[in-house]
Amino acid sequence: MKLVVKRVIMAGTNSGCGKTTVTCAVMQALKNRGLDVGGAKCGPDYIDPMFHRRVIGAPSSNLDPFFFDAGKLKHLLAKNCACRDICVIEGVMGYYDGIGLTSTQASTYDLARLTDSPVVLTVSARGAALSVIAQIQGFLAFEADNNIKAVILNDCTESAYKLIAPEIEKRLGIRTLGFLPRLKECAVESRHLGLVTADELKDLKQKMQRLAEQAEKSVDLDGLLEIAGTAQDIDYEDITLPKLDPIRVAVARDNAFCFYYEDSLDVIKSMGAELVEFSPIYDRAIPAGVDGIYLGGGYPELYAEKLSQNISMRRSIAEALKAGLPCIAECGGFMYLTQAIAGQPMVGFINGESHDMGKLTRFGYVTLTAERDNMLCKKGDRIPAHEFHHWDCDNTGDCFTARKKTGREWKCVFANETLYAGFPHFHFLANTDFAVNFYKACLKEKQP
Repeated sequence: MKLVVKRVIMAGTNSGCGKTTVTCAVMQALKNRGLDVGGAKCGPDYIDPMFHRRVIGAPSSNLDPFFFDAGKLKHLLAKNCACRDICVIEGVMGYYDGIGLTSTQASTYDLARLTDSPVVLTVSARGAALSVIAQIQGFLAFEADNNIKAVILNDCTESAYKLIAPEIEKRLGIRTLGFLPRLKECAVESRHLGLVTADELKDLKQKMQRLAEQAEKSVDLDGLLEIAGTAQDIDYEDITLPKLDPIRVAVARDNAFCFYYEDSLDVIKSMGAELVEFSPIYDRAIPAGVDGIYLGGGYPELYAEKLSQNISMRRSIAEALKAGLPCIAECGGFMYLTQAIAGQPMVGFINGESHDMGKLTRFGYVTLTAERDNMLCKKGDRIPAHEFHHWDCDNTGDCFTARKKTGREWKCVFANETLYAGFPHFHFLANTDFAVNFYKACLKEKQP
């Protein structure tokens, strides 16, 4: 099947060049024009799609070339953006930066190539003049199929842009779509979005409006829409999943547990699951009559006291798991199932305590291989996954082996006929057999 999906990838020369600022400014400005704007993020990051959804109000998802092949990437684009006026896709790191230091695999460039999407490159002009042109030239020359159609200069004054932009177009033959000056009042600190309060959310929305006002003045939004309209139609195939008897799955959703791939949850919903949200912080027990439970990642360490004080919820989950209720617990969800987080008692279903390492621990893409049969798969089955956490546990399990492309590997995850609990995050769409097996485990435990 073919579908029109107007889209553009907002890439950057490097982390810190301002691509997130430019992307958000553009998305908010297009929203303010009354357009139906969809968002997406290249890579496994949960925070930027949450920002797109909660602050800008643009539905957003993850497009990850490590998790998905070209067919699934196109399926997600068609599923989430086919009926929208434009899909704005935020890149990750520098445009060509992929797995490891010498690969473009899973880079923004890789996504652009696999989905044949046009690219607008954000370039910082701060502290540079003619060197900006040399930098752009290098990106254009590095790969012939780069798909870069235009550039936007960030941290650039209007007077400098008027001089540099014509030189870029004359020397390189590439379009310039404007600039954003440095707006100190619009700085967005790197922080946990899960902690955003109502007042903080209001402040962020005000900052986005200020950025959008500037973008409307100094960015060629019509030109960007024109470039998005040149994207090739998406040629894709539907992903076939079985329709099974209905189940109810309890999904933890509050400030402590907020990291979910919505498209991953949609996989089990499409098979017949009803997702019932609950809060381990505030609710007294898991929802009645559920057939499974999903404890996603998030920030349980920052709410450890409140989670610990909710004794009835901890007891409810422990009793349900002991009775064989199927459960997936990823990263923060796994930490919640251990005996303690920073000395605060938790569910205690898994022996071990979680503690702050003070730095990123075992982070990045991995491939998980099952060491024995379990709820999700058979021994030897694999799924791509991702770890990103500053906290660790003195007992992380040994039911899967995680392997990085570099060859480094380690044992991880507790798994049996009704449980997956470990630091690695995965996406059901990356291996739909895992979703089917989880669903069937819930059906097996379903009360007559």
